[in-house]
Amino acid sequence: MRGSHYLSVAVRDPSGKIIVQNEKLGGIYTSSIVKIPFLRGLVILWDAVGLGTKYLTFSANIQTGEEEKIEGPALTLTIIVSFAIAIGLFFLAPAALVQLFQHWIKISAFIGNLIEGLIRLVFVIGYMWLIGKMPDIHRVFMYHGAEHKTINAFECGSELTSEKISHYSLQHPRCGTGFVLIVVIFSLIVFAILGPMSLFWRLASRILLLPVIIMLAYEYMRFIANHLDNPLVRILAAPNLAMQRLTTAEPTLDILDVAITAFNSMYDQEKLGV
Repeated sequence: MRGSHYLSVAVRDPSGKIIVQNEKLGGIYTSSIVKIPFLRGLVILWDAVGLGTKYLTFSANIQTGEEEKIEGPALTLTIIVSFAIAIGLFFLAPAALVQLFQHWIKISAFIGNLIEGLIRLVFVIGYMWLIGKMPDIHRVFMYHGAEHKTINAFECGSELTSEKISHYSLQHPRCGTGFVLIVVIFSLIVFAILGPMSLFWRLASRILLLPVIIMLAYEYMRFIANHLDNPLVRILAAPNLAMQRLTTAEPTLDILDVAITAFNSMYDQEKLGV
């Protein structure tokens, strides 16, 4: 659970005990960069990925123990390879596939780019759906749901007990899963306006323009999250919320207890400012 100045992580160890680790946020979260439109999206996302990886690894290490601990060069290599696979699968593969078929069927670059965007959308949704069928990932999605329920309950002023917050929604407008969908949709729009190009430049453009798309997507998501009182904005937020149905699952009460512990620890620090 991340607040404005503090972050708390709660993990249940193999014995059933909940372990909490706290961190005071610094760096970009306290710098002027977070106030610069567009640039802030790229920088905050990069740091958020780093924090997410750090504490997912922390959780894994609690479960496996010191002998199978993931850290150092092995962790760095894992992150780099994961990013390379994600970019290759979701951005380069659809572009190469459409470029290949464009040599066989006569379609305009605009139509080809639209088809590429739709293929990318199918790849992302299909990937989310498939990994959700894996027992370990499904359990991660249960924790994701518990996070959303806890935040929704807090924002509604509810008492934070597992029984009370279990009735709240699994969806939240500021979710990172929705951000992934927005990035895919914005990539469809941006790439669609590009003209015909060689395979090399087509693949290169998908990498070079990705930071631009991320910045645009972040500002769009930020705008939606801050204007949900507007009926039109709620319509625009609907795909974001629908996507979260694939990456959240109903948590058990013991999982809700972990989410509540993390939130309370973070919130106490925010109030005390220690």
